[in-house]
Amino acid sequence: MADKVVKSDGEWCEILSPEEFRVLRQAGTERAFTGRYWDHHEPGIYSCAACGQELFDSETKFDSGTGWPSYYAPVATDSVAEREDNKWGMRRTEVLCSRCESHLGHVFPDGPEPTGLRYCINSAALRHVPRPDQPGE
Repeated sequence: MADKVVKSDGEWCEILSPEEFRVLRQAGTERAFTGRYWDHHEPGIYSCAACGQELFDSETKFDSGTGWPSYYAPVATDSVAEREDNKWGMRRTEVLCSRCESHLGHVFPDGPEPTGLRYCINSAALRHVPRPDQPGE
């Protein structure tokens, strides 16, 4: 993991769209089936939209039927952080970028093998980076 990225809300507002700021910095959630990556199938790496840290590989992406991009594992154990989220009367595990502490989504214990996990991530929190041998988007 690279060095921590710390910015003020004003600095984040300068580099993120309003929707990205709402999701990444205010722990918002986009509506199901509306994000650009929920049905995206190009090979590559999904990086944090705020700081660029690599988070998920397309090899671990699967169709969860939920309307959000879902992965069964991050690219590295230290690329994401987790914390308890008890908002809205639910008990969930929030997933954050470990480098800039941006909100990505939540992880649930109902994913496929080999991990049994489902990292349910907002498209607004991600940037797809094609593999070097693949054409760009």
